Amino acid sequence: MPKLPTIKQMLEAGVHFGHQVGRWHPKAEPYIFTQKNNIHIIDLDETQKALERVLEFVRATAARGGIILFLGTKNQARDIVKKYASECGMPHLTEGWLGGLITNFKEILILIKKYNELLRRQEKGEFKKYTKKEQLVFAREIEKLHHRVGGVKDLIKIPDAIYIVDLKHEKTARREAERKGVKMVAMCDTNINPTGIDYCIPANDDAVKSIEIITRLIAEAVEEGKEEAKKKS
Repeated sequence: MPKLPTIKQMLEAGVHFGHQVGRWHPKAEPYIFTQKNNIHIIDLDETQKALERVLEFVRATAARGGIILFLGTKNQARDIVKKYASECGMPHLTEGWLGGLITNFKEILILIKKYNELLRRQEKGEFKKYTKKEQLVFAREIEKLHHRVGGVKDLIKIPDAIYIVDLKHEKTARREAERKGVKMVAMCDTNINPTGIDYCIPANDDAVKSIEIITRLIAEAVEEGKEEAKKKS
């Protein structure tokens, strides 16, 4: 399992900073240590305990060939989510939730197949026989699909789990996962209701350094699981 960050490392990354007291969700109370200057402070001992459980689940999921979708579409999360998901070879969504990815995957798969087919034809130079205007139409279609499904182009089934940076921001994804029973691993800030979240990580989901430290750990656990699977095969 990846080495857990120390309390000091998490403090330096701002993992402990919650939201203003008036914006808290009462169900987040077990993860709150205190309040300071009208800001809730997250209990980092609880964060460490949660990470042990989370990383073991992620490792085990990857070790059995499971797929974990990385989801982070708000500005401060996008680059981080894309970077670490790509490094560990997992699908990601950073431009916006793809409605129906979980609840209507057959339709999404049609889009993914269309995108991959257009890419294949582009790489083989098949569009050169068309007029410049027609080539432009193909290029625009590829760009549009890339924006929507580029990060999930290798997905052939509903993900086994989703790692979510901000549950409040990703409400639709949460609803779809709950409806279909897809496991959720999520950063849970003090304004979040953690009820129903399978693997909740009490952490600041707004600070870039906090998002990075947690996302990197998730990716490392995926890589460990994949290495374990290789050794067994």
